Amino acid sequence: MESLLRPVPDRPVLSLTPPGRSAETTLLLADVHLGLVGSTERPSGPPEASGERLAEEILGAVQETAARTVVIAGDAKHPIVGTPPALRPVIFDFFGRLLGAGLTVELVLGNHDVGLVRFLPREVVVHPARGIVRDGVGIFHGHRWPSNAVLRARRLVVGHLHPGYRLAPTAEDPSGKRRCWLRVTLTPSSAPPRRRGRHVPLRAREIVVLPAFNPIAGTEALNRQRPARGRSFLWQRFLSRGEARAYLLDGTDLGRLPTGTTAPGRSSATGRSPPGR
Repeated sequence: MESLLRPVPDRPVLSLTPPGRSAETTLLLADVHLGLVGSTERPSGPPEASGERLAEEILGAVQETAARTVVIAGDAKHPIVGTPPALRPVIFDFFGRLLGAGLTVELVLGNHDVGLVRFLPREVVVHPARGIVRDGVGIFHGHRWPSNAVLRARRLVVGHLHPGYRLAPTAEDPSGKRRCWLRVTLTPSSAPPRRRGRHVPLRAREIVVLPAFNPIAGTEALNRQRPARGRSFLWQRFLSRGEARAYLLDGTDLGRLPTGTTAPGRSSATGRSPPGR
């Protein structure tokens, strides 16, 4: 039997439960980006993206699922280079709130997490960017090639992409861009080749891409364009080789998304974007 992997309703969080061990549920999330739009005077950023608010969101998911462990699949902080002094207590307090609730907290390093480890509570378990395997599921951030152990897993969970979907704008949501889940089904023939002979072939039959946990983090409108530079590695080497479906946080099925090398909504002959993008 496989572990049960399912979204927590209306939250950008996955629950992972091993077969027959419901008391050992793990929550998976990514792209917390502590300090996004922060300043020296307000290092935690706006209220809806503050460390305190984001920790409360995680604890709410913990209460709903009875999870004991939280794994953050990269980008706990936002500044890529260094950790500003004003942000350090925000990071420490965020992780401290989770640890204080009796949770085991783990972090798979992302591209924004350079220099972060020294400012974490020592109880936080830190894993390299190449990822980990938990209950049969490979977990990595998505900016670096995963380890052989992760490549051998039949299911993968990644972050980094910030998947979104552009809907018609409304007065309440003028941009029309919403965070979404992305599930990509792979076949053996679609797996990327070995990388320089050092890695085993990808064995996964499914990849689940986590929405950005931070509600104000930028999103890639995958029904209108390809991922921008910086996230194209994950798209080109893994996601573009399968069949993808997008889902809103409330579970709404948005249907299939094109995953080929030609950008959605573009002509391969002209390369131009459609009007109104």
